[in-house]
Amino acid sequence: MDIEILKIASDTKNHKILDDCTHKSKVKNSLCGDEMEVSIKIYENQILDFGYQCKSCIFCQASASVLSKFSINKEIKNINDIIDFSKTVFQNKNTKIPKDWKKFETLFNEKNLPRKDCILLPFKALYKALKS
Repeated sequence: MDIEILKIASDTKNHKILDDCTHKSKVKNSLCGDEMEVSIKIYENQILDFGYQCKSCIFCQASASVLSKFSINKEIKNINDIIDFSKTVFQNKNTKIPKDWKKFETLFNEKNLPRKDCILLPFKALYKALKS
């Protein structure tokens, strides 16, 4: 197990329920059974708060932690950009992670390819929440 992934997952600051959320979604990984629920509060095209609840592996938890911290106080366009990037990052091992997104480097790593569905589950939940 990667110690860095454990450290990231242990940051549970945003592992919470947002009672005043404006958007919410829940997704399940049909391969392993991981579940991710995302609730966000949006005002004037910006994410003001992000909460997540999960019944999942450490990779999914780490991904949710990084994504939640990254998303707060970001405009929806920036969030859509990282979601779009996440859809292709594991398809090409030569993909360079933009400087602004270095927080995702530990997750978007070739060695984590077998766990990509777990890592991408929070992104899918956030995408679904934004579309609701």
